[in-house]
Amino acid sequence: MQSGDTAWLLVSAALVMIMTPALALFYGGMVRQKNVLTTIMQSFFVIGLISIEWMLVGYSFAFGPDIGGVIGDLSWFGLGGVGFEASQYAPKVPHQAFMIYQMMFAVITPALISGAFAERFKFSTYLVFTLLWALVVYNPVAHWVWGGGWLSEGPLKLYDFAGGSVVHITAGLSALAAAIVVGKRKGYGHENLSPHNLPMTVLGAGILWFGWFGFNAGSALAADNLATSAFVTTHISASAGTLAWVFTEWWHRGKPTVLGAASGCIAGLGTITPASGFVNPVGALLIGLTAGTLCYFAVMLKGRLGYDDSLDVVGVHGVGGVFGTIAVGLFATTAVNSTGANGLFFGNPRLLATQALGAVIVAVYSFTVTWGLMKVLDKTMGLRVSRDNEVMGLDLTQHGESAYNS
Repeated sequence: MQSGDTAWLLVSAALVMIMTPALALFYGGMVRQKNVLTTIMQSFFVIGLISIEWMLVGYSFAFGPDIGGVIGDLSWFGLGGVGFEASQYAPKVPHQAFMIYQMMFAVITPALISGAFAERFKFSTYLVFTLLWALVVYNPVAHWVWGGGWLSEGPLKLYDFAGGSVVHITAGLSALAAAIVVGKRKGYGHENLSPHNLPMTVLGAGILWFGWFGFNAGSALAADNLATSAFVTTHISASAGTLAWVFTEWWHRGKPTVLGAASGCIAGLGTITPASGFVNPVGALLIGLTAGTLCYFAVMLKGRLGYDDSLDVVGVHGVGGVFGTIAVGLFATTAVNSTGANGLFFGNPRLLATQALGAVIVAVYSFTVTWGLMKVLDKTMGLRVSRDNEVMGLDLTQHGESAYNS
């Protein structure tokens, strides 16, 4: 048991926790004024909701003793048996430290999805959806990849250092299913739906960038060389993503935008997440540059494909998560992480194939289960607010509040 490693992991947990309020600001600034509070609430309330779900059953489902490679059992219900001794997942820190760190990942992941159906979703249905989604999508996938499940070892082992598949692919592909089932916002395509407060969005993006060091470097589970490497690659990719998005947008649309800079940094951060503990700085640079350009065009493409992903969750997190997971198969090197594997550019083309297969498996599962979940909730509770409520704004109709009182 190492006190320095424990301190770093607890600080990292706090950094990941602050990312969810930061996401609330990032998303809140991107919607119209009449919907800012409900958008913020969708992220902020999830901290409480999923933290309790994780404490009661989520952690045991995700990391508890394995049942057939699919899910954990309920041996750790209510954190029974999760104490201050070490665990098989992090042998140098208390088990509860690892648990609380993983809790913050479980919290932010469903919050990411909310951006896909912003400005039209019923809050009551959102709460039920979020809880059920955590149980049937996040917890199983976390177990498959990180908790001893069928993608965590063997010939199909999926390398995901900090959540490219578990967080970003699950959220991004679930967001696509949700956006399609929920449908477009009233006025989409012919009314002004532009962000109401870009400074708020940029502030949120900056805090997300800050918190992401805990997200990625904390996933080393120790204050060591690997944490340092992940810290460095995270920052390089975020910086490269910012530059690539801005310059691509400048070339494509004639002007560089602040929203583009904020989106580019998030694209770079999300894309490096699965690779951050496996690649060197040059690999991180190439991943970030590709992410900024690829995610920009993915966002531009949504209009042609005809779905209304309000805050670009699919283009940034879905596409970024898939590419980042596959990029491990290109740029990973055991010179950075001896417990990892070499990718294509270091003589091992098989890793590229298994990473791509793993990304497809998680993507298809997340999309399919979320589609079904949305269809059931639509029939039972209803997904959307009424047309009149949507016109008036969700802040007043769902919460009885206004963000800006004159």
